[in-house]
Amino acid sequence: LCLQETKAQEEQSEVDLPEYEEYWHSAERKGYSGTAIFTKIPPENVILGLPEDIMKQFSLTDTYGDTTKEGRVLTLEFENYYISTVYTPNAKDDLSRIPMRQQWDPAYLAYMKQLEKKKPVVYCGDFNVAHQEIDLARPKENRGKKGFTEEERAGFNAMVEAGFVDTLRHLYPDTKDLYTWWSHWGQARERNVGWRIDYVMISGALTPILQKANTHPEVLGSDHCPVSIELSM
Repeated sequence: LCLQETKAQEEQSEVDLPEYEEYWHSAERKGYSGTAIFTKIPPENVILGLPEDIMKQFSLTDTYGDTTKEGRVLTLEFENYYISTVYTPNAKDDLSRIPMRQQWDPAYLAYMKQLEKKKPVVYCGDFNVAHQEIDLARPKENRGKKGFTEEERAGFNAMVEAGFVDTLRHLYPDTKDLYTWWSHWGQARERNVGWRIDYVMISGALTPILQKANTHPEVLGSDHCPVSIELSM
């Protein structure tokens, strides 16, 4: 179970899931960003953030802050695979964080490719981009706006071109109205005027064992809904 934008330190949270082990990566700034993973299977290794060599390759600090100190990436290593969760920086309404996205997206991809050299990877989270027109209800009206700029979409394209698989689109390439985020305004959720910005990606090697991929809009409590996959390990 992977969570993004937890906005809490571990000690601030009371989660009643006794059968799960909890792993948190919180932002240094309290009440902001953050990721967590809950697992019934104990991991072999817990990795917070991006590795040092990748952080040196990319410029991940801007006027808004240092993204490497915001708890945006958490990765668990298991015997036969890695699971990573990510909370991608938002481009902002005025697109002032597009330059950051042009650094962040390739940095995270480089990390996933680095892990994949050792074993297959499952990674998921809020990527803050609708990849294709089918992934949002109003593509024409939102083209060029945050979450649907050419720069952000190119970042997602790069993941696909690197061989990672968008699990939902692999199983449902042409199915419309599969959204994971809705504005609080204008009864957007009730009318299903949404965006698909939350994804579960897998290494191509795992595609043969992909059984299910779903969105769960019936689960309330957030402006996002959960997404899930099932692999026959």
